[in-house]
Amino acid sequence: MADSKIKILIIEDEEVLSDVLDSKLKKEGYETNLAADGEDGFNKIKKWKPDMILLDIIMPKMNGYEVLEKIKEEKITIPVIIISNSGQPLELEKIKKLGAVDYLVKTKFNPDDVLAKVRKYLDGNGKQAGEEEIKPRAGVGDSNKNGPKVLLVEDDSFLRDICAKKLTREGFRVFEIIDGAEALKNLEKINPDVILLDIILPTVNGFEILEKIRANGDKKISQTPVIMLSNLGQEEDVKKALGLGANDYLIKAHFTTEDIIEKIKKELGVK
Repeated sequence: MADSKIKILIIEDEEVLSDVLDSKLKKEGYETNLAADGEDGFNKIKKWKPDMILLDIIMPKMNGYEVLEKIKEEKITIPVIIISNSGQPLELEKIKKLGAVDYLVKTKFNPDDVLAKVRKYLDGNGKQAGEEEIKPRAGVGDSNKNGPKVLLVEDDSFLRDICAKKLTREGFRVFEIIDGAEALKNLEKINPDVILLDIILPTVNGFEILEKIRANGDKKISQTPVIMLSNLGQEEDVKKALGLGANDYLIKAHFTTEDIIEKIKKELGVK
């Protein structure tokens, strides 16, 4: 049973869905509050201060995108899970860019899925999960114990998995993070030798992360080689990343894991 003090705000204008979510979360011991439009929802975010927000996209007065923009503007750090009607790639990229940590497509989830997402991002005290030490992916034998450390910041699970497996087999110690804020929080703890960085990420995007890395007061961190991995292939995106201090830029559709390894070895000066 969850701690009754954990507060979840449901911002959803479909009354039936809102009631189902409300009932399920209350049954599990969470304290809930409801808002049927974005404007009321944002006011409750500020006054009620929930531990988590479930947010619809299409709503009266202020839509979900606008609520996310206001949350980002005011530097509110409450995790937001989007409840979406479509789940189209462009929509998902947009909500991640605006800081949502996850999403659910209305036609494809049940209340247990919502509960699983809530538990994924909150611990038993209503605090954001993920405080545990991030450890490198297990290698083969002792070959990885002293290998160069690679921080892989990528929320696409398929791509992250194949990259991490290949790098681990090559003797690198691979630390995997899916969330921008988590990457920044763990940067100095991991102290990587090289960073592979996606651009469209939950909470904090890759451009912002890169900017903060280069502005870090610790020279070891600020000078860490950063290789961008992105679906964004426009010339302006590449120029922006390189202008912010990226060492290289790989467009996801155009590279292989061998290309990544070659780039890393080049940056580290190893063969």
